[in-house]
Amino acid sequence: MEEKSTYNKAIVYWLLTGAVLVMAMVIIGGITRLTNSGLSIVEWNLISGTLPPFTDAAWMATFEKYKQFPEYRMRNVGMTLQGFKQIFWWEYLHRLLGRVIGLVFILPFLYFLTSGQLTPKLTRRLLFILLLGMAQGLMGWLMVKSGLVDNPHVSHYRLAAHLCLALAVVSVILWTAADLVWKKRQQQSIPTKLYRLALLVPGLLLLQIILGAFVAGLKAGYGYNTFPLMQGKLFPTELLPYLSWHTVLENGAAMQFAHRWVGVLSLVVLVLYWLEASKAKLPATTRSLVLALLLTGLLQLGLGITTLVLAVPVSLGVLHQAVAFVLFSWATLSLHQVRAGRLSKNSDVPEIKQRASASV
Repeated sequence: MEEKSTYNKAIVYWLLTGAVLVMAMVIIGGITRLTNSGLSIVEWNLISGTLPPFTDAAWMATFEKYKQFPEYRMRNVGMTLQGFKQIFWWEYLHRLLGRVIGLVFILPFLYFLTSGQLTPKLTRRLLFILLLGMAQGLMGWLMVKSGLVDNPHVSHYRLAAHLCLALAVVSVILWTAADLVWKKRQQQSIPTKLYRLALLVPGLLLLQIILGAFVAGLKAGYGYNTFPLMQGKLFPTELLPYLSWHTVLENGAAMQFAHRWVGVLSLVVLVLYWLEASKAKLPATTRSLVLALLLTGLLQLGLGITTLVLAVPVSLGVLHQAVAFVLFSWATLSLHQVRAGRLSKNSDVPEIKQRASASV
């Protein structure tokens, strides 16, 4: 038996718009990384950097700043101004979208807050999302800064942190929207195994995404472009003497190996999750989410293998990163639904203050 649910559609649409914009930023960020454009803007001017160079003199001044850093001196000596513009625009668009996302979040938030449409619990949740977004932007600059020192490659640790913070923003937004939209249910009999799998899946996918960021940051996708073996071996044994517990995370081949097989393991767990969900008495929405999760997992594994074998073409690399976010989104929403089935109808969720015109 279900309880009638009411929610303010404007708030939900606003939240989902934010999630879509963050996803778009992840896609543009992937293009920026794969086209080696991420180090083209060497300053972090939050306000003055909103506008690009307009005059020839401004373009030359920006280009001269770029020439002072390792990427130009070590990789792009002799680059023309036109070539610089090509890499500049991707990084500029990436940063501009970040600013737009900030405005899209802050301005409606202030409106909903001042018009009395938010409860204290929901306000705290939204402030947490705002803090995550700010941290994600700051980590983006710290990531870029790591490539402006001696080596024109960003830290793969900071790249992973930047990506995971974006993932956290999307996940918390979706969880909050799900709290507001989906009807609260009477407590259901959710098998313990199913619930544990619902918890395991996001954790395993998060590990896989971190490994993917390590592979990207270490440029490890451009080597060992065969599957399932790595140049005829399960693991390149010639690398073993050079690996230790404190160097393995710096080794591209080791990270590619881990990324391959954690991906396969993730798919196995997704199949088990789907089988358990099929046997349980679950609402149609939950079943659909678990099925979407499995199908997206199959797509993602196929994309990953194809991207590797073709030595990371930009289009497939970006698509592989985007689908990872979709996959984690399904995992988040399915966990929300499975967890909701274990809670009573009186569970405390951050509902919004109602207006008659917003009820359904």
